[in-house]
Amino acid sequence: MYFAALLARTEDGWEASDTELDDVETLSDLTDLAREVSDEDTVLVLIEQEDAWFGVVRVDGEEDPRIYVSDAASAARSSYGEILLTDELLGREPGGDDADLDSLDLDGTEDGEPGASEDDDEDQGSASGDAVSHSPVGDRYILADLGVSEKELLALDEGDALGTIAEALGAAEVLETVR
Repeated sequence: MYFAALLARTEDGWEASDTELDDVETLSDLTDLAREVSDEDTVLVLIEQEDAWFGVVRVDGEEDPRIYVSDAASAARSSYGEILLTDELLGREPGGDDADLDSLDLDGTEDGEPGASEDDDEDQGSASGDAVSHSPVGDRYILADLGVSEKELLALDEGDALGTIAEALGAAEVLETVR
């Protein structure tokens, strides 16, 4: 089960809205969605797949979005995770704007194919070909100025990460209203 919400920081504090990602196909679409909420303030897009992975996309005005994903390999198997896992984030050479991640063997463990064991997956870095590891990827300092340090972000449990992040931001109540 997926959950996605937008948190926008305003003069009056954080405002939350749930969002449907059905029409979002690219990171650019997701960034545009965040900018529709506020084109000047900080907007966080929070996405989670229950007990598997979570992601945070931060959009500050017209700056490029900043991204953090807790488990790249789990996110790579998810349609929403694929939106966040850009070539740049994974340390790969760009494959073109319309790269089809469904056609790639991202971690070597596709059903019916001999592949690397889970232990081998853990040891592979994201820069080794098309392999995607089970490690976090992206900007580990994405929330540092908002009260969630790199160490705290890396220590989050996928089961309640978004709630913990919202609590640290002082936005737990507004996030709960859209859950």
